[in-house]
Amino acid sequence: MPSPFAPTALIGEFFAGEGVNAAHTNVVIGRKGGPVETAWATALATPSAGHVPFLTIVRPSVPVKPLTLFVTKAAAEGELHSRATWGSAQAGLAQGVTDAVKDGLLPAEEADDLLIIAAIWVNPAVDDLDASFRNQRTAAYQALRAAVNATPTVADVLAAAEEGPANPFYTATSEVLTR
Repeated sequence: MPSPFAPTALIGEFFAGEGVNAAHTNVVIGRKGGPVETAWATALATPSAGHVPFLTIVRPSVPVKPLTLFVTKAAAEGELHSRATWGSAQAGLAQGVTDAVKDGLLPAEEADDLLIIAAIWVNPAVDDLDASFRNQRTAAYQALRAAVNATPTVADVLAAAEEGPANPFYTATSEVLTR
């Protein structure tokens, strides 16, 4: 009998889009009955001010499979940010997970045995719900792909470090990188 998918935690990350409508997603995939289930249930049961984890749905009363916990990285600030968080970003996450199952990246036959925790960044300055959806769908799918394929590799990380660390908020200069 083949070993089950994700016998241990799989972890992935992806950043999609640009500017205020970009999406940054971290995922953890694991099996029910394991440490990911404990983390999943604990996160759901212990919200903090401004950060209320919730079950990701495809439509009301239809949670995505594998069951996916949406954990906000930014407290909702205003109506549009709230609509992006609970609306377009949630829908993008649901569609990204569904795409991963449909494409065979996540095995449909094991979807009821798996859990996903997704930590999602929605910029408080978001201004386009459709762009938010598209970017979150891409970020979710690609973060799941990274988790399943265990990428980037250590060699990839070391190669990227040769160029110096950079992210949408900061890029280290060559002067800073000099020891």
